[in-house]
Amino acid sequence: MKKELCIAVTGLNNTDNPGPGIPVIRSLRESKEFNVRIIGLAYENLEPGIYMNNMVDKTYQIPYPSGGSDALLERIQYINSKENIDVLIPNFDAELYTFMKAEQRLLEMGIHTFLPTIHQFEERHKAVLPKFGEKYGINVPKSTNLTSVADIRKLKKEYQFPVLVKGKFYDAHIAYNEEQITSYYNKISSKWGLPIIIQEFVKGTEVNVVALGDGEGNTIGAVPMRKQFITDKGKAWGGITIKDDQMLDLTHKLIENTKWRGGMELEMIRTNEGKYYMIEINPRIPAWVYLAVGAGQNIPEALVKLAMNEKVEAMSTYSTGTMFVRYSYDMIGDISQFEKLSMTGELENIHIKA
Repeated sequence: MKKELCIAVTGLNNTDNPGPGIPVIRSLRESKEFNVRIIGLAYENLEPGIYMNNMVDKTYQIPYPSGGSDALLERIQYINSKENIDVLIPNFDAELYTFMKAEQRLLEMGIHTFLPTIHQFEERHKAVLPKFGEKYGINVPKSTNLTSVADIRKLKKEYQFPVLVKGKFYDAHIAYNEEQITSYYNKISSKWGLPIIIQEFVKGTEVNVVALGDGEGNTIGAVPMRKQFITDKGKAWGGITIKDDQMLDLTHKLIENTKWRGGMELEMIRTNEGKYYMIEINPRIPAWVYLAVGAGQNIPEALVKLAMNEKVEAMSTYSTGTMFVRYSYDMIGDISQFEKLSMTGELENIHIKA
């Protein structure tokens, strides 16, 4: 008999820059061990996941972490008083710090999480990734942190174009001259703040791994994929699972050495010479996680079991050649749904006619 669980999930923005929320929910809906009631936690009232049929059972609007952790946690406490949440799965980098710091407070409410430690989160930041690579023996492209536009003029002495221009949480663009760097600097910093990271551009194939660590050095699941189609925002719009023992070995060693706790995504470049460069480590489940489920590893289900202190067997096999392709889809709803969420901050059991 399946266990009944109430699981709260953020990241319902299933757009061209998708959050991981909907893939996580799809994965949990297919769990062989749990029957789930899904509580969607939305920051904006037009996040598409709110209105997708048979995904979220009830949506609550929550304040941005930038508005203060107390306001966010008070809202979570209110939601929990109505829903009795068992597990909370945050899916945005920018919100993780608040939830990591509040882990004990959430547990006192009866809400379980399974997140990286603050040390793990801080150690792998893009701004300090070269130090991380040096510490753990991983190739990382050269990078420089910019804190003012004046710093851009100094880059031509250290870098050859093109270079990557990255925000501390999100956004990455290829720049071919100083003018483009300045444009991206202004655009990204206005949204995500400083520093802006300039990273050496490494030619090769983009390959990613979604993985789950148990916090004790063991890899519970890991599935590598090669990006087949990439959007102008650098997001995978299509990908395929691959056999890559070297990349998996790197993942296992990294989780063992860091004792990583929770989901993670390793973004790497594999050069034509077969050398691997780590370009990012995302400290949560990525938006393409449903590919791993399709290949045989239900990583969100395993994460929930870890959060609930249940025994989890490591998943060591997956199907290669499993492919995903994203698509756009127009949903039809009613203005009353939008109005209700906007006025009350709550919306229950959306069913949209085809």
